Amino acid sequence: MTSELDIFVGNTTLIDEDVYRLWLDGYSVNDAVALRVRSGILEQTGATTGVLQSDTMDHYRTFHMLERLLHAPPKLLHQLIFQIPPSRQTLLIERYYTFDEAFVREVLGKKLSKGTKKDLDDISTKTGITLKSCRRQFDNFKRVFKVVEEMRGSLVDNIQQHFLLSDRLARDYAAIVFFANNRFETGKKKLQYLSFGDFAFCAELMIQNWTLGAVDSQVDDMDVDLDKEFLQDLKELKVLVADKDLLDLHKR
Repeated sequence: MTSELDIFVGNTTLIDEDVYRLWLDGYSVNDAVALRVRSGILEQTGATTGVLQSDTMDHYRTFHMLERLLHAPPKLLHQLIFQIPPSRQTLLIERYYTFDEAFVREVLGKKLSKGTKKDLDDISTKTGITLKSCRRQFDNFKRVFKVVEEMRGSLVDNIQQHFLLSDRLARDYAAIVFFANNRFETGKKKLQYLSFGDFAFCAELMIQNWTLGAVDSQVDDMDVDLDKEFLQDLKELKVLVADKDLLDLHKR
């Protein structure tokens, strides 16, 4: 018994959002096919398992070829190999750089180095996020950090310019870069109840008020550098925290 398969040729690259999500989540082709079968797609489309396997593999090949362009999003916009509508380009970029909160909480404030990358196996086990997805997210953090770490001006603007992210996602990455640069210890037990959103909110306020550019409008510096004199003043304020009587006095 033979099955008929209609074939058409076009110049627009087709992007299946569900398959893209499975690829980003780090599933293999076989695992992705199994998940698609469970979703009831065979019954919905009347396709066979073989056709579904081929379709999934074809999408995965496309995503692998697109990945090098996603590492430098402006290249995706200007390349001519893949005919992808602007709205789809935006979707590809935004979702590629989207991250899991459970993952970012594990690496927030840590040095984005090979040493931290070696811990991804443990982080994957702890969070339930596939190792492949953990690596993609970590590499994205490191890539953005490397591109903008020496740039002057607004951190959010620099990220948006070079990675074409939405304002909200760019602000989240600005927080990640800020904490990585200043090595804030966010993994302490007493801070575990705080979400990434809490830290991102604090980072935004610190960037606006505590960085070198914020305290001196004449200085054209990047947003991640904290003013040294201000940091010294903060150290001197520790005496207020250590002395209960002084602390109570300033509370009044």
